[in-house]
Order: sequence, then C-alpha cells, then structure tokens
Amino acid sequence: MESVKQQIERLRAEIDRHNHQYYVLNSPEISDYDFDMMLKQLESLEKEYPEYDDPLSPTHRVGSDINKAFEQWEHRRPMLSLGNTYSITEVDEWVARVREGLMDEPFRIVGEMKFDGTSISLTYEHGRLVRAVTRGDGTRGDIVTDNVMTIRSVPLTLQGSGWPDEFEIRGEILLPWKAFDRLNAEREFNEEPLFANPRNAAAGTLKMQNSAEVARRGLDAVFYYLLGDNLPYDNHFDNMEAARSWGFRVSPEMKLMTTIEEIDAYIAHWDVARKELPWATDGLVFKVNSLRQQLNLGYTAKSPRWAVAYKFAAERALTPLRYVSFEVGRMGVVTPVANLDPVLLSGTVVKRASLHNADIIRRLDIHEGDHLYVEKGGEIIPKITGVDVSARVPGSMPVEFVTECPVCGTPLVRVEGEASHMCPNKLGCAPQICGRIEHFVGRRMMNIDGIGEEMSVTLYENGWVKDPADLYSLGRYRNEMLELPGMGPRTIDRMLEGIEASKQVSFDRVIFALSIMFVGETVAKKLARSLRSMDALMSADFDTLVAIDDIGPRIAQSVVDYFSHPLNRDIVERLRAAGVCMSMPDEPEGVASGVFDGKTVVISGTFSHHSRDEYKEIIERNGGKNSGSVSKKTDFILAGENMGPAKLEKARTLGITILSEDEFLNMLSAQQ
Repeated sequence: MESVKQQIERLRAEIDRHNHQYYVLNSPEISDYDFDMMLKQLESLEKEYPEYDDPLSPTHRVGSDINKAFEQWEHRRPMLSLGNTYSITEVDEWVARVREGLMDEPFRIVGEMKFDGTSISLTYEHGRLVRAVTRGDGTRGDIVTDNVMTIRSVPLTLQGSGWPDEFEIRGEILLPWKAFDRLNAEREFNEEPLFANPRNAAAGTLKMQNSAEVARRGLDAVFYYLLGDNLPYDNHFDNMEAARSWGFRVSPEMKLMTTIEEIDAYIAHWDVARKELPWATDGLVFKVNSLRQQLNLGYTAKSPRWAVAYKFAAERALTPLRYVSFEVGRMGVVTPVANLDPVLLSGTVVKRASLHNADIIRRLDIHEGDHLYVEKGGEIIPKITGVDVSARVPGSMPVEFVTECPVCGTPLVRVEGEASHMCPNKLGCAPQICGRIEHFVGRRMMNIDGIGEEMSVTLYENGWVKDPADLYSLGRYRNEMLELPGMGPRTIDRMLEGIEASKQVSFDRVIFALSIMFVGETVAKKLARSLRSMDALMSADFDTLVAIDDIGPRIAQSVVDYFSHPLNRDIVERLRAAGVCMSMPDEPEGVASGVFDGKTVVISGTFSHHSRDEYKEIIERNGGKNSGSVSKKTDFILAGENMGPAKLEKARTLGITILSEDEFLNMLSAQQ
C-alpha cells in the first residue's frame, strides 16, 4: 500500500510533468479541472502532513505577499553582454573573424532567437533549483529565487536523467504578448503608466517585492546557455538539447549551421517570421558550437569573441497627423493623443499614439497637419519619434497644449515636479467621475460584474450613480434600467447581486477602490495592514502616514488631501452605512507586540503549530521583516524540521541565532 509520503511524492511528480506538458510543450494531457483537482489533493495532504513539506513543491508556485529585500550574489562566471551587429554584412564579417581566429579549422554556428526580456541565471544542485540570480552588473546580481519559482515553465526539480550534480543555466525571463496586453489594459484602466514593451514589464515584475503579484502577471522563461564543470556534451547545441530533455524550455527555433549562406537565410527568414512568435524578440544570436573552439577564441573585455548578436531594425512609418485630442482620465490627468491616418506597423493598424504631455509636444515641435514618424520595433505601444519637417505646410501652426479642461472648461494646473497637467475639478468633471465609478467596480477592487466603461457612463448620465456610494442604492432604479436597450431582468439582477456581494470585499481593496491619487494596490495593502480601519486612515496626519514603510511624502499628502474634502468623507460614510467593509479582521492571537521591531528574520523548515505563511505574518505584524536568504543583516532564524543545510551552515558561519518553533512562540508569549 502506498504511504502518505509516497503519495505526496507521486502527486508532485505528476503535477510537475503536467506543468511541463502545458507550459513548455504546449500539449496538455488532462483538463484544467483535473489538474486543479490533483493540485488540491496535494495541497490537502501537505497541510495535513506538514512534516513532508518541500519548498520546491508545485503548491508553492503561487508566491507570497510578504515583502522581502533582495540579497546580492556574485556570479561564479561573469554574465557578459554580446557585441551587436546591425546588418547581414556585419554578421558575415564576424564569421570571417571567427574563421581567422580558429586558423581555418572547420566550425559550426548555432543560430538562436534573441528574446527581448531580462536575463536570469539559475543554479541547480542534485536536480533541484537552489538559486535564481539576475544579471545585475554582470559580476553581481539580485537573488530572485522566490519570484522565479512562480514561473510555471521553470522546472523546480528536473526530469529525465544525465544532468551534472551542479550546473548553471542562463536564459531570458519574458512576458508573453497576451500577458503583456492584459497587464497594460489593467494599468490603463487604473491610470497607471503603461509599460512601453514586454522587456520593461518583465524586468519590473521580476524585481517586485510581492511574489504573489509576480505569479499573477504570468511571466515565462526560455533558456539558451548551459554552464558547468561536467556538462554532458562538448558542444553547445547538444547541451541545450539535453537541457530540453531535463524539462527546460529551449527555443525550437535554434538551428545548427555551417555556411554563411545558411546564416544569411536564417536572418532573412526570422526578420519576418519573428512577428508570429508569442514573445517579443529584438534580434538573433549566433554562437560557435564547439566548447573547445569557444575557449580558444576567448573574450574581449566586454564580450565573447565566439558569439554575436544581430539586431532587427525597428519598424518605422511616416503618416499624416489628423488632429491632436486631449483626453481626461480618472485622476484628472489630461493626455494629448495624436490621431493619425491609419498605418500598418508590425502586423497591426496604428491610428492613435499618445504624446504623453506638453513637454513632448514642444520637444518634437509638432505642427498641425505634420507628417509624423511612428515606430514600434520592440515597442508594442506606438511611439511618435519625429517629424518630417520637409513635408510641413508653410504657415501651419504649432500644436498647443490646452489650458482648460476639454470637457468641463476648468483651468488646468501643472503638477509640481511633473510634466503632466490636471483638471482640478475632481467632483464635477464627467470623465473623472465615470472613471472613478468604473475603477471602483473593477475586478481587483470591488469586483462588481456587469458594470464597465459604457455602463458607468450610462448610470452617470441618467443621474442614477454620481459617485461610487450611489451604487448601493441602484436597486431603486430597477424599473427605469429595464427600459435601456439590451437590459433584461437577469442582467440587472446579476449587477445588483454583484453590488451586494461586494460588501464582503476586504478592507485593503476598498481603499484601492476609492481612487486616492498615488494609492495603488500595493500601497492600499500597506495602509490597511498598518492602520487597520477606515477611521484610523481618515484621521491619520502626514507624520503618521510617512512613518509607515514605503509611504513617502507624496502619497501621504495625497491621502491627507483626499480625506480633507467633505464630499469624499461623505462617500466613505455612505459606503459604511451600506455595509462595505471598513476595517481589517481582528489580529490573530499572539501577534500584538513589537518584539521584532527592526529585526530581519529568515524562516526555514517545516512547522507543527503554524504554517510558514502564518509565521511570516506574525513576524511582520510584530514589527519584523522577513527575508528569504541568510546574510549579515539577518537577526535570527526561525528553524523548523528539515531546515535547509545551506542556510544552517551559513548561519553557523555568521554566528546567527537559531530559534526553534517553541523558543519562538515562548518569546512571543513573554511579551503578551
């Protein structure tokens, strides 16, 4: 009969295999439902038998929302950049230099895609992931293991056989186009700055302090370089094929070539075909295949002589400007938008491109009717890069930024220290009001189904909803709403049911939903956890707010300003009267002291009385900070059963205090 431990190990192996089939091979063997049921079964067993917990279990891929600082790690082998070429001729010249350097010895070249993401180095020992480090300055990078563990295409434990006991594999962390479009749609909805390209989005996501948010964003990874002392083969191509068999996503576009003609054809093909890939690419990479020949060719001060990057030219088009519109967002920021004659770029038709602010209009010196250069290249968001002055109509007038709100006519104000202009009429400007209603009902805020941008405008224009609190009395207009085109009884009922259900939404999401300037999702969580109630938040002064971790003067002043306005306070009180959540739940037992004020704690192993996440929460609520790695800054380690040997050894070397679970709980009890 299968033991519990064997059952857990079997489920982990099956889930890892199905993850690989789905995320790496794109050929799932079971339904999403069956996969979820298998995962739930494993979660249940791990919860019931915590002594068998494993930090690399697939159940831990969701990440944690505990804030942590990144520790740096020195690369055993420097992560050098590649020399760039911008034409087929330059690639051919590089091939000639390689031939000369190898004294006409026969050699083969591996061609690969140059994925446009952020570089990563993973170290595996005995078939298990032990460390993930960013490129950093090439010599040292940040340890981001917790975040990388959330990426489903990264194997936590290897499959197959034949891997070295210790090796390093390098690759690119990517944000696929679909995930990128979804993320930017969310940011646009929340009036947050859009990411210019997936590379920036991937780099920013990988360095987030909240691994649960990293998991939600949907990063991916492709690997392209294996390093180690005992690699299975003496050439790059076969080593990467071996890595593919161990569970790594290795680009199927990798090709082994011998002649310049093959290389030139590879470039010509992918200059067009790359647009069909699910990830952004900005070029190709060519490498000498033989590891011995790589060693003989060596390095310059900055890059290897045995590899070179070919960069694709950015796509650019020239198209007439029809007019510049000025659009008002939820927070009152007025954004100029260039409305263009439609032009095809990177497979999509571009009709509009943001001009961002008055300074950019002035710097580009845009005149009415100008022909503008629009570029995409690695930028998925169309970007105006210049003006064809030679095509300018004599006497055409420069485009001027508006001085009054294009909707309500209120004089605009320039935000101090920033380039943006704002309409200060927050409570009387229609697009701002409708935008705040739309934001309030959003999925990550109050999660009210059936009310989007169009419905928010409809509810406002009919006089039924003039601020978010009015949503909770929307039922009185049910008969009038039935007269709207396409609005049936069930549609309205679902909307009203969603409004009622939103009363159960947590306090931090309520804060986020209020549309307080500079208070995004992460800041809202910090305010909720620190102040714990709406009354405390409304009465908090500037000094109280800036004393909270990561709450700077700009955010603090914005919160004070928001609650200083009587109409905003009235909205909050009407939300309270409607039954919306106005506080955090009561503190868990035994977490009310400041015993860990200013202390950095590392948690390792498995526990009997609380889960790892519960202990992290206890430490944080008692003033401490959690860290995922042991360093000189660590004050003590909370050690459970099966503490990691590497952490234990490092702690002993540094003389760091190690507390057992009982010693930790006794320390808390002594402060009660």
